Amino acid sequence: MNEEIYEKYEPVIGLEIHAQLLTESKAFSSSSTKFGASPNTNTDPITLAHPGTLPVLNRKVVDYAIMMGLATNCKIREKNLFARKNYFYQDLPKGYQISQDKTPICYEGYLEIELDETNTKRIGITRIHMEEDSGKSIHDLDIDTLVDFNRAGVALIEIVSEPDIRSSNEAYLYLTQLKQILVYLGINTGNMEEGALRVDANVSVRPIGREKFGTRTEIKNLNSFRNVEKAIDYEVKRQIELIENGGEVRQVTMQWDGNANKTKEMRTKEMSHDYRYFPEPDLPPLLVGVDWVEKVKSAMPELPLTRKNRFVDQYEIPSYDAGVLIADKEIADFYEETIKKLEDKSTANNKLVSNWVMTEVMRLIQDRDTTVTDLKVSPEHIAEIVDLISSGAISNKIAKDIFSEVELGKSPKSIVEERGLEQVSDTSLIDDLVKEVISANPDSVEKFKSGNAKVKGFFVGQIMKKSKGKANPQLVSDIVDKYLN
Repeated sequence: MNEEIYEKYEPVIGLEIHAQLLTESKAFSSSSTKFGASPNTNTDPITLAHPGTLPVLNRKVVDYAIMMGLATNCKIREKNLFARKNYFYQDLPKGYQISQDKTPICYEGYLEIELDETNTKRIGITRIHMEEDSGKSIHDLDIDTLVDFNRAGVALIEIVSEPDIRSSNEAYLYLTQLKQILVYLGINTGNMEEGALRVDANVSVRPIGREKFGTRTEIKNLNSFRNVEKAIDYEVKRQIELIENGGEVRQVTMQWDGNANKTKEMRTKEMSHDYRYFPEPDLPPLLVGVDWVEKVKSAMPELPLTRKNRFVDQYEIPSYDAGVLIADKEIADFYEETIKKLEDKSTANNKLVSNWVMTEVMRLIQDRDTTVTDLKVSPEHIAEIVDLISSGAISNKIAKDIFSEVELGKSPKSIVEERGLEQVSDTSLIDDLVKEVISANPDSVEKFKSGNAKVKGFFVGQIMKKSKGKANPQLVSDIVDKYLN
């Protein structure tokens, strides 16, 4: 189909995110939430819906929901009611989920996403509500379906955006920022592989300029942010082609097939009335007063965007560097710890630290598929390297040469001392080396004097080689200039 056809339409996208809360016990019972336990061991009579059992609300669930609401500029509802969301499935012990219907605890919020260094966009957040998770059905064995109730009753918040997203890239940026906030608040691990974050995308298309939304489909089974992008792009293209060929988009639930890189229809899309919501009779209204909200607010940590702006202002590093560093809270912590360990607190060193963290440290993390806290390289090690470079004790090249030993947890200073790698800044010694190299290469001197400025690099390289990389490169360059000009 002609590419111009696709440009006639715009996507309209809304995202629903289920975030598993980092509470030690479940939303309405004292069962453990520890991940990886043997099947059906994190259960109790409430989780398994034994007759006569009654739910008791976990206060931490409310605290965490309020935190996320405040972090996303939401209003916090004072009077909250719980509801039963009714449907039948084998992994739902009670035959319903305890959730919130018309009174979500957080509502009318928004998140500002950074499209680039100069442009932002506001994505509205319709609601954030509390609910419990269902169990897990296992269908991929050569026997009948198995059910694990460990996850049943685990506390969730569902974050529902307004249909303000207009591209798969905006969806990715929105999800990335939400994940950062959840992790910074300490209320979610951000681990999609363990089910800590689950994303559903509602997608429709409409001709550019039309206000009315098109018919939407909901895409499930999105197990990574990149798959969210791929699924949205595929579904947008599918819907446009369907409309252009005279077809009609139906309101259905789609499943993303990561192997085939396509969406496929699962079932008719459920509507709110299909769940027969009604008030939960076993839980009284939850009253969230101003004092409760203020107490939660006072305990909240610094949020990612605030930290990014502070890094730029306080450490005078580029906005790009700050964005890379704060993307992972542990890496941002590592950076600040390194700054604290520096002997030379100059602004230039703040940038040098960010360079080392973004290159060598993050390379190690990727190569070893680990986290910064599990590396043997510490903030003290990076601070030592930066101090050695800035003081002129070693060059960047020597610093990178010894990093393989630093990776093993060895002090950079001790490596430099043991191997006698300290940079030579003795001008008389370097002067002798320069004269020796220039005398041995008269042809190159003539080339330089004839206008070939690149020859200077040859001289510098030869002198560094003779000094075994230990000569101060800036001094070498200056002294070469003295003799060639």
